Amino acid sequence: MPDGSDIRKQLEASARVKMRLAGSSVNSIGEAADLLIQTLKSDGKVLICGNGGSAADSQHFAAELAGRFLINRSALPAVALTTDTSILTAVGNDFGFDVVFQRQVEALGQKGDLLFCISTSGRSRNVLLAAEKAREMDLSVIALVGQEPGPIGQAADIVITIPSRDTPRIQEAHITVIHILCDLVERALFS
Repeated sequence: MPDGSDIRKQLEASARVKMRLAGSSVNSIGEAADLLIQTLKSDGKVLICGNGGSAADSQHFAAELAGRFLINRSALPAVALTTDTSILTAVGNDFGFDVVFQRQVEALGQKGDLLFCISTSGRSRNVLLAAEKAREMDLSVIALVGQEPGPIGQAADIVITIPSRDTPRIQEAHITVIHILCDLVERALFS
């Protein structure tokens, strides 16, 4: 059986990052929630992208918005750009992996929509190109990143940074932020 102290250390490390997040990012999370709410109230949709664990978080976020988070309510328009294997593989093969999200933003995005970018490093090239395309097309951009916002943070209207350089801790905090945003959106639109 693993040493309980090692397990406790990891749980405490995760909790410390979230406590630092509570001290550093409440305003940016609130601003992101306001922008999401305004986008959805104005009949815009939310496009979401990220790689690896952030791809899974993109899908989780889209599912909570289109399905439900805590309350039964109308579906909200949200699309994870990470899920269509035919688009991902065709665009990746024909144009390169760097543009797999950019091409989908170009195809699906409209003025008034929002692109939600998730990246632990803030440097994922395909996410950055999607953010740049979104800005070019007059979409709002929110970036959920680690401690170093990188070029993705520079391309965003609102940046939520997680005060850590440790990828697992950043990812744990990302899903916490996503759940907070889902809660705030549901309460604002449906309570």
